[in-house]
Amino acid sequence: MWRLIKPPVKKNTIPIDLKLHNDIRAVERARFAHQVAEKRRLIKQYKMERERQQKLEEQEEIKRLRKELIPKAQLMPYFDRPFVPRRSEKQPTVPREPKFCIPRHKTIRCCRMSCNDMSGLTHPHPSHSGSGGRARPLHRNP
Repeated sequence: MWRLIKPPVKKNTIPIDLKLHNDIRAVERARFAHQVAEKRRLIKQYKMERERQQKLEEQEEIKRLRKELIPKAQLMPYFDRPFVPRRSEKQPTVPREPKFCIPRHKTIRCCRMSCNDMSGLTHPHPSHSGSGGRARPLHRNP
């Protein structure tokens, strides 16, 4: 008969320890998340400490203001030495006449002429004289 030959026995395979990038990244990410959480905790603690300091300063300021703003009695004046006003050592003010004239550079040209000068003014062109042949007083005739 035919006998079946058994194959030779193989050794058990030993698995290789695999280091996947995902595992390495997960460890780094966990470390980073821990650092961020620690930083946030420190910032929160710093803010709380600063707020507490500010509250204390405000309370001290309120106490100081309340102390200062309490109305206190004024001391009585001394009536045994009455107040006698003294004459001022300054010289009195010397009065001056006001200037009512308008400076020449600020006046309008037609306002500089007197009423007598205006009687001889006519428009140089006869067509502008209007109806009735009267001349309009605008410019001096030469």
